Parts: sequence; structure tokens; C-alpha cells
Amino acid sequence: MLHGIPYGLKDLFNVKGTKTTWGAAPYKDQTFDNDATVVKRLEEAGAVLVAKLVSGELARGDVWFGGKTKNPWDLKQGASGSSAGPGAAVSAGLVPFAIGTETLGSIIAPSARCGVTGLRPTYGRVSRSGAMTLSWSMDKIGPIGRNATDCAIVFEAIMGSDGKDLTVIDALLNDPRKINPLNLRVSVEKSIKKDSTFYGKQLKAYLELVKQNGLVFNETELPQKGIPYKAFDVIIRSEAGAFFDQLVLLGRDNLLAEQNRGSRANSLRQSRFIPAVEYIQANRHRHVLMNKMDSLFKNMDILIVPSDTTTRQSLITNLTGHPAMALPMGLDDKGHPMSIVLIGNLFQEDKLIAFGQWLQTITAYHLRKPKYFK
Repeated sequence: MLHGIPYGLKDLFNVKGTKTTWGAAPYKDQTFDNDATVVKRLEEAGAVLVAKLVSGELARGDVWFGGKTKNPWDLKQGASGSSAGPGAAVSAGLVPFAIGTETLGSIIAPSARCGVTGLRPTYGRVSRSGAMTLSWSMDKIGPIGRNATDCAIVFEAIMGSDGKDLTVIDALLNDPRKINPLNLRVSVEKSIKKDSTFYGKQLKAYLELVKQNGLVFNETELPQKGIPYKAFDVIIRSEAGAFFDQLVLLGRDNLLAEQNRGSRANSLRQSRFIPAVEYIQANRHRHVLMNKMDSLFKNMDILIVPSDTTTRQSLITNLTGHPAMALPMGLDDKGHPMSIVLIGNLFQEDKLIAFGQWLQTITAYHLRKPKYFK
């Protein structure tokens, strides 16, 4: 399936005998004596691992102990994160695909920033065995590639249970080639209509092109009212704090590169002050949000949303486990990539892939490359 194709791996995955640093100074010499399940499956599919790629420090942002990962389109700008290395490497043409992880935007954000295609599968699709944990209830693994087809091929190779990560189930993946994208029930987020920014105007023009190619779509709004979004931060902080408990207790959090108010180091320290009651209450509200999203997807297959944070799409879908795909959508007035995000229903990546493939047949944005890396 992937015989002889080189790829890069976010440095959160175990590779036997190779340093797995998690992008953080306290772990810069860390090694493991086993391979992550994803590594084994790609090897079985014939892919050739050629590089460990930088992760933002403990899966946060684009800063690691060696510096800041840059966006190939603008070397004065960070690549976003935390799958900064995979996003930048694919964008620069260093590897045809790379494996990233996401808890709260870490595949979609760097894919959007670097102008490549990123697929974040449904929670429970890909085994996380042999990968660093940030949040047991939110971590996901997925491919970053040049286009939706490449991501689909890689996804098929890495999906499925392995008997180690017990959150993973063997859900069927239908052949996206058998899906007529014009028959899918597609909606666009209502907020797009009100967006008068350069990005908003370009997105509306993009949707007009889609409409001219035969797609009929409705408008839908992601759940916004009655959900205490600020409260959900305690879920990641609590779970990350539990995994990195010894790091903080031993004072090695002081070795992390970023030490500002919003840094991973600071959030790990703060995690020890979160009451169990608050963690449980946040998850109760999370269940309400899951039900709202379930109701929303009873009436559609695909939701098109902006790639920015105005709709909270990243927070919402990472909490509920819905799959998403970032697709390039041209360049802004400063020459930086712009993207759209497609959200699909749980375990229906086939529809997400089919629609993404179709969009990339009527546009050519995914073929563009940074001028210094052509």
C-alpha cells in the first residue's frame, strides 16, 4: 500500500533505540525499547520512516527545547502546533506525509497554518499505544499530507484496534470512491455569512465556487448557547497533570523552555489545584455537548467551518470526538495559507474523505508550494 514511501513522525511516538524527546528538555535523551503501534503498521504497509519531526513542547504550540518550528510560507512565523514538525515538513516537501497527534487542534492548526491537508480521525479510530499521553479522553492520531487522497491511504494503514489501546474499535471504513459527494448533506457554519474580513470574503468566494460546481448546502450553527466552554479547560489540565505528575513533583517542570502564564509548565502546576468535583462537572457538561452534536449530525453529513477560533470548532469537536479535515484555500493578503475545516460524523471518515477529494478536484490550492521550497 505504501511500499517505499518515506514519511516523518511527530516526536511523541516510540521508535525502538531512537530518541523520543516529546519536544521537552527533561526528556531530550529519552529512549524506548519498543515501537509504537502506528510505526509498526506503517512499516507493515511498506512505508519508510526517514525522520522524527519536532513536536511542540509536551504537545503544545510550536516551541520546543531547540527553538521554534517555522512556517515554510513565512520563516518569520511559527508553524503552529503541536504537530509543528509534521505540518512544516510536508508543506516544505521534505516528506510526502507525516503522522501527527491532536488533543485540541494539533493536527488541524498546523495543517491550516502551513497550507497542507490534515485528517484528524474520530476518537477511538487509531491506537495510541506507544505515544505520549496528554489527555486520555481526547488524544487522537492522524495523517498530514499534500491532499485528501494521501491522507486517506495513510489513515487506512494505521486505523483499527491492536489490543493495547482499549478505546479503539474496529469500525468499518467504507470506500470513499463509491460516494457521490454531490449527494452528501452539507451545511456551512452560519457565522461565515457575517465574516467581513479578508478571510471571510475569500471563504464566501470559495463556497460560491463550490455551489457553481453543483453542490447544494444549508446553514447550521455549532452549539454555542448553554455550554460553559471556559470550564472544559480543566479536563485537559487534569489529565495532563496526572500523566506528568512526577515531572512536577520532582521540580523538572522548571526545565521546560516556556515558562509564561499560558505555558504547559504552568498548566501542569495548576492542575494540582483542580478539585475532582470540577473535573467531573466539566465532563457532565461535555456529555451534554456530545448529545447536541449527535442531534446536529442527524441532519447532515459534512459541516464546513472556518479554520479560526471564532466558532470554537476545534474545542467542540475534540471534546465530542468528531473527525475533521483541514484543506488549503488559497493565500491571504500577506501570502500566508488560508484553510477551511470539514467536520464529519463519528466514524464516517469515508464521507469526509470523499468530500475533501472532490473539493480538491475543483480547486488547485493543495498544489501550491512555498516559494523557497519548490
